[in-house]
Amino acid sequence: MHIDRLHLMNVFVAVAEEAGFAGAARRLSMSPPAVTRAIAALEKHLGIKLLNRTTRYVRVTEAGLRYLEDAKRVIAAADEADESVVGLNAEPRGHIVVTASVLFGRLYVMSGIVDYMKRYEGMEVSALFVDRVVNMLEEGVDVAIRIGELPDSSYRAIRVGAVRRVMCASPSYLAQYGMPKSPEALTQHQIILARGLNPFPELKFVKNDSPLTVKVKPRLMVSDNDSAVEAAVGGLGITRLLSYQIAPQLANGALKIILSAFEPKPVPVHIVHNEGRYTSAKIRTFVDSMAQKLRADSSLN
Repeated sequence: MHIDRLHLMNVFVAVAEEAGFAGAARRLSMSPPAVTRAIAALEKHLGIKLLNRTTRYVRVTEAGLRYLEDAKRVIAAADEADESVVGLNAEPRGHIVVTASVLFGRLYVMSGIVDYMKRYEGMEVSALFVDRVVNMLEEGVDVAIRIGELPDSSYRAIRVGAVRRVMCASPSYLAQYGMPKSPEALTQHQIILARGLNPFPELKFVKNDSPLTVKVKPRLMVSDNDSAVEAAVGGLGITRLLSYQIAPQLANGALKIILSAFEPKPVPVHIVHNEGRYTSAKIRTFVDSMAQKLRADSSLN
């Protein structure tokens, strides 16, 4: 006898979540006897009791709880497969959560989100711009734009560019205190340290193809990058930031890059997303659209 197991799983999930046959029947637009028959057929097929029923309530058994998790996963995978194949032609619809660091989100990601939402009217986006590494699974994030080397994980990462770790200062500071010719000369200069990028009072460089660490005594330490930018623009001293963080100040001449010959290797930028066997249309279209935009940006490539 052929039974439609996906249908039976759907019915079981509805009964478990509604904690009753009547609620499940309403949710699925089925008659209560049809729901009862479906559960009986599933229990018979599996040879186990999934639900304990009394006149007042329906409770899922221990075995039923385990089956419930698997059933939900199977249903989600089937939905995803449908969406994936339909999504080749269909407009993506639904909601996605995107994360990036605050400044990078504002300067680069936001305009990509706006373009995407204008193009796909059926999409809603939540943008989580925070200066910490977000646990995508725990916080329900679909797509992350990450700066830095990636730990190995089950997530798919697409490289879209790189940013430089640059030393910079204002023209007025350099005019007053002179241009350092080597990383070692920084010990004679006023240093502004952004703690997020440089947790320790030391700066890493590459000299003659070998790593070089210079210990510094910062005159000013700040917890965020924006404050370091402001202090450097104000002529207080030399700071290290990621190139994108000072793109506007480099363009208008408020800051100049120094010691570029000694920079460590660039830091990669990736778009990271969960790649099940099927990637849903909404995530695939967003990732493609964002990758295209970031790769076209000259300050990242």
